Amino acid sequence: MTREHHIPFNKEFLLEQQLTAFAEDSKKTDDFRKLFDIIEHYFHYEAFNLNRNLKQNYALFDPDLSLKERENFIGKSDFNVFKETLLTVLEQGNYRRIDQETLNKAFEDSDLIGLKLSIDFNAFKDYELYVRGHHKAKEKIRKYFFWKKEIEIEYYDRVLIYLHYSEADYIKEKKVKLGKMPIEPGSVALKIFKRVTKNDLETIFPNAIPRMSAKDKLFFWVPGIGGGISLLSTTVIPALIGMYGAYQSGEAIDLLNSKASLNQGLIALGILSLYLFRQYSNFVNKKIKYSKILSDSLYFKNLGNNSGAFYSLLNSSEEEVLKETILAYTFLYKTEYPITAEELDNQIESWFTAALNTNLDFDVQDALLKLKTMALATESNGKWSVVPLNQALRTIDALWDNVFDYNQKVEASECN
Repeated sequence: MTREHHIPFNKEFLLEQQLTAFAEDSKKTDDFRKLFDIIEHYFHYEAFNLNRNLKQNYALFDPDLSLKERENFIGKSDFNVFKETLLTVLEQGNYRRIDQETLNKAFEDSDLIGLKLSIDFNAFKDYELYVRGHHKAKEKIRKYFFWKKEIEIEYYDRVLIYLHYSEADYIKEKKVKLGKMPIEPGSVALKIFKRVTKNDLETIFPNAIPRMSAKDKLFFWVPGIGGGISLLSTTVIPALIGMYGAYQSGEAIDLLNSKASLNQGLIALGILSLYLFRQYSNFVNKKIKYSKILSDSLYFKNLGNNSGAFYSLLNSSEEEVLKETILAYTFLYKTEYPITAEELDNQIESWFTAALNTNLDFDVQDALLKLKTMALATESNGKWSVVPLNQALRTIDALWDNVFDYNQKVEASECN
């Protein structure tokens, strides 16, 4: 598996783990809590601004808004700003984009229920999938009759699908069959899911249509055509021709043998028909199971749609940034001398491996950039150190106080 930047532990747990080093100093422990409490509020304010930016620039392309509501945002919503802001939030939340090669492999590989899904990509001007976190699990699937096979399934913990629908003229030109899919041409749809199978990524596309797999077609058409032609040509048709010829010529008909031959052929055709009906029923049952999977995805796995997805994205983005900040500051604080970014990265990743049995790729550059931006860390000759805890509290408090400086401006103007 590819190592990810995502930290699969919540911020409260990580903070408690770091504070164990200062358990004997209650004042220092309290000061650390105060520091990260203010930092969390500051990051929350930044997330609020990102959310406002996203909503403002997404409104014109939001399929949940009415046409009249979207018209109010003509000239106000900027698609490029929306896309750039969305990518920023995804990067901060440690989501990564699924490349086309991985997507193609997922589309080609068989899914858990053996259905082939058909997707008309002409419906989309652009589509992208972003994932975060992954794990493997053992599951049993039914193979032939009563035999069940245990296989290893890889899941993505979170999946965001971004769909930019084509314009109406293009959809009409390409004769895209939308069916009952309620889409607004030119709009942008966003959906977040949890625990999605890696080889079943196509199931989250809204226009995925179940088709017979190659194996299903083989088991249906080869016996149907081959068996039908064979039975008709060797038993039923010769018996009928013989009976009709004898009737026309006035010859005596061997009724017993003709009926027996005809009955055998019809019985064989009946058995073949039952076999074909069973194969088709299997396909129908798979479609029903696929519908159940879709309903489960919408009810249990769906975490947000369109502008409603922003909350989930921003919440995870805010948490990831805070977790990285907590780890970078506390590890640098515990180090008695300045260290390089690489040394800090190795320390944190080694701690995750030894203490939490987790192998991840800590985003040390992003963490250090945040600390530097807030004036909580300094760099000298490629080595990093953090400001003392009491100074850090004053610095972050001043930063938070200056988020809104209207009162200071009023007081300054009154003095003048």
